[in-house]
Amino acid sequence: MQTALIAAEVGGNLTVWGMFAQATILVKLVMIGLIVASFWSWSIIVQKIIQYRAARREAAAFDQAFWSGEPLDTLYDEIGPEPQGAAQKIFAAGMTEWRRSHREDGGLIPGATARIDRSMDVAIAKEAERLQKGLSVLATTGSTAPFVGLFGTVFGIMNAFVEIAEQQNTNLAVVAPGIAEALLATGLGLMAAIPAVVFYNKLNADSDRILGGYEAFADEFATILSRQLDS
Repeated sequence: MQTALIAAEVGGNLTVWGMFAQATILVKLVMIGLIVASFWSWSIIVQKIIQYRAARREAAAFDQAFWSGEPLDTLYDEIGPEPQGAAQKIFAAGMTEWRRSHREDGGLIPGATARIDRSMDVAIAKEAERLQKGLSVLATTGSTAPFVGLFGTVFGIMNAFVEIAEQQNTNLAVVAPGIAEALLATGLGLMAAIPAVVFYNKLNADSDRILGGYEAFADEFATILSRQLDS
């Protein structure tokens, strides 16, 4: 009968909310921090998935227009002074420098090829910064969340031993709350860390592939302009 009462008491207190409510203020702060980190990570993950899909669609559409046979000057004029997509910005950077390198008599200012390459490299660097913005949050969450959860676990176990010492009783009803809050802190740490690590690796690889496509396009475009210079 006494065992049943203890089990009932423990079961009633060991809901997720009950474990959080019974935790000490320090462990509560740890749990709240991990929950916030988890939501922050997921918001970045969703935003990056949408951003990368849009970047791939834009790059594919521009690649089709670029290789359609339309004159480059016409394509540049169609894009206008404020290109929207990343591929358009890289192309516009190269074309802008190409036009600036022409003198009034039709000749080219020396070093045009190097300047065109640098202008496209700057545009790619800006897009790289935009694509990779926020990934450091995932890396930080993935590497630190388990240890933050472990920090809360240590204090939860300490609270369990303190309760044993104060009540001189090792019944499950005495030690369960402290152990439960410790395990909850561990679980929240893993809940925040695992998706952050998995999606950081995936999104970082996706970003590298997108940037690799930009760099390949810049090289091809520079080759085309170089042939025109030589001719």
